[in-house]
Amino acid sequence: MKAPSIHVVNLGCSKNLVDTERVYGDFLTAGFRMAEFPEQASVVVVNTCGFIEAAKEESINEILARIAERKRGQKVVVAGCLSQRYMGDLKSEIPEVDLWAGTYKPGELVDMVKRSGWGMQPECASERVVPRVLTTAKHYAYLKVSEGCDRVCSFCAIPAIRGKHESRTPEEIVQEIRDLHGAGVQEAILIAQDLTYWGKDLGKGHSLSKLLRRILDETEVPWIRLTYAYPQFVDDDLLELMATSGRICRYLDMPLQHGSERMLKSMRRGHTRAGLRELLGRIRSAVPDIALRTTFLLGFPGETEDDFQELMELVEETRFERLGGFTYSPEEGTPGFTLPDAVDPDLAQDRLARLMRRQSEISLELNEERIGQELTVLVDEVAEGQSHRFSARTEFDAPEVDNSVQIMDGDADPGEFCRVKIVGATEYDLEAVVVGSDA
Repeated sequence: MKAPSIHVVNLGCSKNLVDTERVYGDFLTAGFRMAEFPEQASVVVVNTCGFIEAAKEESINEILARIAERKRGQKVVVAGCLSQRYMGDLKSEIPEVDLWAGTYKPGELVDMVKRSGWGMQPECASERVVPRVLTTAKHYAYLKVSEGCDRVCSFCAIPAIRGKHESRTPEEIVQEIRDLHGAGVQEAILIAQDLTYWGKDLGKGHSLSKLLRRILDETEVPWIRLTYAYPQFVDDDLLELMATSGRICRYLDMPLQHGSERMLKSMRRGHTRAGLRELLGRIRSAVPDIALRTTFLLGFPGETEDDFQELMELVEETRFERLGGFTYSPEEGTPGFTLPDAVDPDLAQDRLARLMRRQSEISLELNEERIGQELTVLVDEVAEGQSHRFSARTEFDAPEVDNSVQIMDGDADPGEFCRVKIVGATEYDLEAVVVGSDA
């Protein structure tokens, strides 16, 4: 008799993805099998997102789809941020769900399933503990270094959902990177709701730069990428490491949310427009050729055309290599929810479109400057139907959200590094040919 099987539908951010991978690990440790598709599973878990209205709608639609499409005897479990925040309401509105849980807690879902009376008790557990099962390509992995957030940004419900900031220990992080690298991971992407705040709750002597020095000293993973860095603790020690280590990617994901003094204050970001400009200039000076990624929030209550123009001025001045945006979604329980002077959603969308049109022009100009350069890339995959064409990334690009390098000709293998020459550029991609290997 086959052991029961598990499939997790992941929604939301990369932090949720790590939770999904841990859920898989918990169930495999307990003796379950992984099902590739939802319809093949004994238990389907929907790991929801509840950050903004669009994410909530996506999560609810996915829950309803799993209920409508489930096979006879299949159980549907809902977990994650949306159910953590709205479990009481959801239980009454979607009673067809078999089990509800909140955000990830080690072993919780397995224990709930075992206690459910569904008859899904595997005959034996795994002979080894499975900490997590990578659902990304096998050569890169997200590594969550902390949970929760202590910030009080007026638009964000994450602290209410995920709780206070709690750093993982350096020993835990270093060991996980060792394990991941031993399994073939070439790129460790450090993630947190507030990456630069890591260690502040662990006592004196802890900081992100000190953690990175331990990772550099005690592991051999070739690329270390930093994502979601709050501006406040981007210090000179961190920048020096990025400039000199050779393994920390010259890439910084630092969501700024706005460029207007009024909006930064209203959003409770804790820094000024002048402070941001000084920091951005310092980063550019300290880390030559760095790629800066940021995110902006358009349409926050009270935003005027003058505020938007201040944001655009910052974009023109900084020329971010990577930039994303989204429009404001009123979230219950946040200070922004009760603010007056709501911005018309169509106007917010228009401002977002104007921002992204200009960013596409900047991105093309920056990419064209790369033509003729030789760069090291990490090969992600073979192009569909093209045995000698590949998709790859430079150290300046995170997977899924950033540019790619399309290798037009040459020998390469997914998961390996190679040296390429840039021969063409579009708004969001580079074209290249292989010129050699790069261990």
